[in-house]
Amino acid sequence: MSDLDPVIHAPARLQIMSLLAAVEEAEFSFLRDETGVSDSVMSKHATALETAGYVQIRKGHVGKRPRTWLKLSPTGRQAYKAHVEALHDIVARSGMTLIPE
Repeated sequence: MSDLDPVIHAPARLQIMSLLAAVEEAEFSFLRDETGVSDSVMSKHATALETAGYVQIRKGHVGKRPRTWLKLSPTGRQAYKAHVEALHDIVARSGMTLIPE
């Protein structure tokens, strides 16, 4: 059985990783709004994921407004997949599944 990844397991980080797994990249403000955290909390989580090598952060401008985008790195995509598999293993021990039938 795989171990849960403590970097990913924090609820907001798990949400961020899940959202990023479904897209090529996402804007900081979208991720902040979807997770329901403040700018500063989102920034701390993004930095933690970047430090772990799980996300890549790109800064730029749309018009004159600064923007920040995040995307999963190949390492992050693999770590997220392993984390989800570990969650499946844990839930399977109870005889249940993560996806309702």
